[in-house]
Amino acid sequence: MSRIVRWDPVREMVSMRNQMDRLMSDVFSAPATWQNDEYAGYTRLALDVTENDENYTVHASVPGINAEDLEISFIENTLTIKGETKDERVDENEKWHLRERRFGSFMRSISLPTSVKADAIDAHFENGVLTLTLPKAEEIKPRRIAIKPNGQKMAEAVPA
Repeated sequence: MSRIVRWDPVREMVSMRNQMDRLMSDVFSAPATWQNDEYAGYTRLALDVTENDENYTVHASVPGINAEDLEISFIENTLTIKGETKDERVDENEKWHLRERRFGSFMRSISLPTSVKADAIDAHFENGVLTLTLPKAEEIKPRRIAIKPNGQKMAEAVPA
């Protein structure tokens, strides 16, 4: 049985706004893979990046990956980490109940805001966690200005 409902323009506008909010949320939410050509087909690798006066430190969780299967490059102040997780072969007679682990290629590139010593980058891999230490270039490290007793200033290479 049909029911007659009085038309309410405010209710219609609120409904339309809710639908637009859901649409925009879906469009601008972080996708599982990059959609532009450079990253097509790659899953995005999650990173933690920290900074102190001496260096940047990057942590990436890459469980199930061998260190020799990771490709790390640093070009023009941009760090790139690539790799691939292989799909496990299963018996065709097995029936899946749940499959949440992801397989395939992954890649992540980040640009650092200041210069680093590319030849001194250190990579350490332990228990599925990749740790990269990128030392900052000397010219950007903070320096303390020492004052000579006679009043002339002189720059020292002493950390602040």
